[in-house]
Amino acid sequence: MKVSELMKGYTVNPDYEGWVTNDDYVFAIDVAPGGDAVTPDGDFEVVEMGIAGLDSQMNPVTQDKQYIRSGQNTMKTGTQRSFAVTGDRYVGDPAQDYCLSHKMKYGTGNSVVTNYVYFNILNGKGEKGKVSIIVNSDGSGNAGESSAVDIEFKKIGSNPTEYTYAASGVQPTNNMQDDAGME
Repeated sequence: MKVSELMKGYTVNPDYEGWVTNDDYVFAIDVAPGGDAVTPDGDFEVVEMGIAGLDSQMNPVTQDKQYIRSGQNTMKTGTQRSFAVTGDRYVGDPAQDYCLSHKMKYGTGNSVVTNYVYFNILNGKGEKGKVSIIVNSDGSGNAGESSAVDIEFKKIGSNPTEYTYAASGVQPTNNMQDDAGME
């Protein structure tokens, strides 16, 4: 399902306040990155069919140092954004079919990089960036069970940009580069 199709059933309220569940987040990927034309964000494929778990992680990178008389200090030097997707294999879902294609399973470098959006359905706030697709399992389980999949998506390149979803797609609102230009 494309982001634009999913969002037809929702009204985004930028002032939403209240509890959210994991079901209130959308993670979608570009299944046709590169080429001559840029894929509109609304045409990204939502990663949801057969997916039981979406674990979005902010993995901080730190450097610890010991200083005379001031003791131990920790400085944050970056963040490695990652998403872990687990669930059951559904053949025919564009997002799963793309991630589990031969090209993605065995690809390396830029051949496994794609664009993504991640935002909250309730207020439309989120981010957009690039990730490497890492397939850990393309189908596993015991006899008679559903075939399980395990896919990781890890940030590559510049930090993601802050975005707010709008009916025409995801619109940029701020660049999240830090003052030192670190990624």
